[in-house]
Amino acid sequence: MFFGAITPAAAQEEKPSLTVYTYESFVTDYGPGPQIKAGFEAVCGCTVKWVGLEDGVAILNRLKLEGASTSAEVVVGLDTNLIAEARATGLFAPHGTDTSAVDVPGGFSDQVFIPYDYGWFAVVYDSEAIDAPPQSLEELVSGDPEEKIAIEDPRSSTPGLGLLLWMKKVYGDGAEAKWREFSERILTVTPGWSEAYGLLTSGEVPMVLSYTTSPAYHLIEEESDRYHAAAFDEGHYIQIEVAGRIASSEHPDLARDFLAYLISPAAQNVLPTTNWMLPAAETASPLPGAFEQLVTPDKTLSFDPQTVADSRRAWTQEWLQALGR
Repeated sequence: MFFGAITPAAAQEEKPSLTVYTYESFVTDYGPGPQIKAGFEAVCGCTVKWVGLEDGVAILNRLKLEGASTSAEVVVGLDTNLIAEARATGLFAPHGTDTSAVDVPGGFSDQVFIPYDYGWFAVVYDSEAIDAPPQSLEELVSGDPEEKIAIEDPRSSTPGLGLLLWMKKVYGDGAEAKWREFSERILTVTPGWSEAYGLLTSGEVPMVLSYTTSPAYHLIEEESDRYHAAAFDEGHYIQIEVAGRIASSEHPDLARDFLAYLISPAAQNVLPTTNWMLPAAETASPLPGAFEQLVTPDKTLSFDPQTVADSRRAWTQEWLQALGR
């Protein structure tokens, strides 16, 4: 009985542990983390240890701070707007994974980072509070200042950075003036997406910067069509979320296997109804019908990663000056 009691525990301790940095909402009970952890652990003979940080920007900042001493072995939750800066840390290794199954708008192929899902930024509005939602970015910027929006801070969140890039893509050198005009409609700037979206669902603000896929949550989980994404004439800025492995990982083979699992049909099947983004590769089953009701932009906007890396500081400073922060 004594040896029978101790042997399973000892075997458990012998399992290698793979440390994965990601963002907090990914590892909550309602996020994709628990299912992906269980699915991978069922085939890897290992234990996945999640480390949840606030946002993709926070993940990058943490990696820069920790440098070569980081305990991360895999990173999940950066996006293509951040990968040039992430690559410059020198911490990442080539993924060594077959990515032929990946298919995202505009295409994306990289030796270091693997896309695992994507979505377009969008203004999500409460149809019980707004009768005439904006049909363009210009209408959003110049619309009724009494109809407020909550947005996210580009210094601390990928949605905030996404809106910063969206405005720059559409208005170029005129972006600062447009931010000044837009500031009349901004109720608040939150550190991250969760705080901003909570203001919408609590009725404190009728619009929020989110994603074209956000209404799918309400359609499926709440059977409600109250919240909609507004389709903008100028097109929508895309966010492609990526994962990569850290060169100093104690378990490089496990890290490669995890990245391969992340774009497998089993893991891709989890993402649409937990992370509420679109899959970057084939799913194990068709998407729920609610996804057919979502806005699909006619035009996808983006900057190349190096342009974002070269300009992010200056464009953020421009945003700060325009909003008087």
